[in-house]
Amino acid sequence: MQPKAEEPRIDERVRRSKEAVLAATFALLSEAGLGGVSVDEVARRSGVAKTTIYRHWPTRSALLMDACSKLSSRPGTPDTGSLKGDLLALAATVAERLSTGRWSSVLPSVIDAAEREPELAQMHARLHADMMSAFRAAIARGQERGELPTAVIDSDLIGAIVGPLFYRRWFSREPLTPAVAKAIVERALKGV
Repeated sequence: MQPKAEEPRIDERVRRSKEAVLAATFALLSEAGLGGVSVDEVARRSGVAKTTIYRHWPTRSALLMDACSKLSSRPGTPDTGSLKGDLLALAATVAERLSTGRWSSVLPSVIDAAEREPELAQMHARLHADMMSAFRAAIARGQERGELPTAVIDSDLIGAIVGPLFYRRWFSREPLTPAVAKAIVERALKGV
């Protein structure tokens, strides 16, 4: 039996510096979106030298991608025993994220920047895939149980649920209550 290889020790100063830089970057993202983040301002807020920042993140995009990775907390896939229950739980989670927290303040600037910066477009695609994976899993499980025709295209059903939530958050600015999320899910399921 071979001896277990030691894991490399992480220098505590490096860890603290990285945490400070990511916290400052994420705070700036939350306040002003991607356009409001500069390495100069991150250095000022974090107290970490620009040279140190560039040592760990060679480009602003790399720093933004790392900071935005905090957004990708993938919602768990609920298993309420029914497709409708699972979709209601997921829609409520999206509505909550859109109503509170940093997620709703950062996402529009990520979408905007993804139109012009290929690296950020890849990050946006990952964030989107993570966010929608629980919906896809719930829909697949509903199809396996016979609650939904297998011909239903998951992205169409997801769009019928998430689209109105996004519309209410960023366009009409109407409240996103649990009752609203429930009504949206019920309408979406009637349409399949």
